[in-house]
Amino acid sequence: MTPVLACEAVRKEFGSTVVLDDLTLEIAEHDVVVLIGASGSGKSTLLRCVNLLETVDDGVIRLDGRDITDPRVDADKVRERIGIVFQAYNLFPHLSVLDNVTLAPRRVHRRARRDAEEQARAMLARVGLADKAGEYPDRLSGGQQQRVAIVRALVNDPRLLLLDEITSALDPELVGEVLALVRDLKDQGVTMMIATHEMTFARRVADRICFLDRGRILESGPPAQIFDEPHEPRTRQFLQRLGGAG
Repeated sequence: MTPVLACEAVRKEFGSTVVLDDLTLEIAEHDVVVLIGASGSGKSTLLRCVNLLETVDDGVIRLDGRDITDPRVDADKVRERIGIVFQAYNLFPHLSVLDNVTLAPRRVHRRARRDAEEQARAMLARVGLADKAGEYPDRLSGGQQQRVAIVRALVNDPRLLLLDEITSALDPELVGEVLALVRDLKDQGVTMMIATHEMTFARRVADRICFLDRGRILESGPPAQIFDEPHEPRTRQFLQRLGGAG
């Protein structure tokens, strides 16, 4: 079957620094691929390239077999099919939770307000935020804001969901509620690529772990193999420095 996402020999440079170096990766439908690696290894840059927030310097990225790195492609149309959530929430502070979630369905997809709000309220209820629809972001905890950001990314039923260090800005006591939501999404069959420093979470949610080092996927495999019997010395060193996967 055609993978949902295929990155083929992707290269990205910032000036003289090579951030992604001949990176190749495929994600099948319903799979969860988790990217691990030190800061600066290329995890966030890869997610931004997939969402066309950065332009690749070489190689090809395909979504359902279609080359989305072709310069003739309408990037906005591609982004309608890819949801992305950043570590900093990026909610609009002047909009209520409900308006944040329904903005794209109403403005981009031209859905009727009533339909968009009905769907948004149902999704907010599923993540325990039904009573927060009328609140503004500054009235929410960090964990609540991040759950709203995930709902906003999901409301358009994306083909692929990208999550970029979504717990790194949260207080430790708030991390669990966000990670529980992601586990629920996995159970629902959402196709995801996740960059994280949460090794215990990576072990529990991933179908496949990719260890990035200097812009390359140095090692890839199921969680048990990567965390318990890594083949590459650099993978072992990275995990030992973090104290393992918990």
